[in-house]
Amino acid sequence: MSDGRKSHHSSVVKDDLVVRLNRIEGQIRGVRGLIEKDTYCDQVLNQIAAVQAALNGVRKVLLTGHLKDCVVDRIQKGDSEVVEELLQTIQKLMK
Repeated sequence: MSDGRKSHHSSVVKDDLVVRLNRIEGQIRGVRGLIEKDTYCDQVLNQIAAVQAALNGVRKVLLTGHLKDCVVDRIQKGDSEVVEELLQTIQKLMK
């Protein structure tokens, strides 16, 4: 799935993303535990909503960085193909 390009995340942003993802990983394990314990469905659904909100936070950080760094950099270098790639990405995000 990789085309060889790399992101331009600062170490601060990367560390923040890793912390967020570790927290989400723990939330997922928690959801699995709730299901294994036959926890009432409403509680499980609320925890799943919290996981989705946390993932949306990661997505926002990544999208913001992508727009500010990767997209701007490629446009400044004359690579207009990045606009089509971005539109395709946004369409996937909106599903």
